[in-house]
Amino acid sequence: MVRSPAPVLAAAAALLLAAVAAPASAASPAGIDSGRAGADRATAYRATAPFQRHAAAVKAGYVPDKYCIEDRAGSGSLGYPHFNHAYDNSVDPAKPAALFYEDDGRGGKRLVGVQWVVYDRDQDTKTDGDRPKLFGRAFTGPHLGHFPGQPVHYALHLWLWKKNPAGAFGTYNPAVVCLPGTTRPKPVPPSST
Repeated sequence: MVRSPAPVLAAAAALLLAAVAAPASAASPAGIDSGRAGADRATAYRATAPFQRHAAAVKAGYVPDKYCIEDRAGSGSLGYPHFNHAYDNSVDPAKPAALFYEDDGRGGKRLVGVQWVVYDRDQDTKTDGDRPKLFGRAFTGPHLGHFPGQPVHYALHLWLWKKNPAGAFGTYNPAVVCLPGTTRPKPVPPSST
């Protein structure tokens, strides 16, 4: 069954209108962001709405990881990251470096969140004078690279497409679940023979 993107696009347009119409100094009673942060969030919704169709994200250069990522401490999951490294160092709300998908229960993937990644200029985890901001929020970090070749970086997660009980900007989402057998296998310690 093919889902029409029309309801998603309509929701994004409604958020944009609400953000533009609201006064810049306060959030609306419905909790919708206002001012610059609200306009940026509406931009992110509008830019990522086409990626509700997984194939559209892949066509746009987002490369899927074959594993679902869980927090080892048990605070939730990211889902399946899809990175477009052309957008590394972007603080443009329309150009996240990563999209996060979860299994939709029908053999497909459902978009749940996005992430921006900005490299630390001095590559020193003890300094943070270059910490970026987006949506009025400071990025987390600096973090060591999570895979070979990834530099020290800052990150900002936003759960645009699935509510996160830990907050819209939480790193992991407890409502995102990795199905059994979909996570990266744990490294096997070398045998002592």
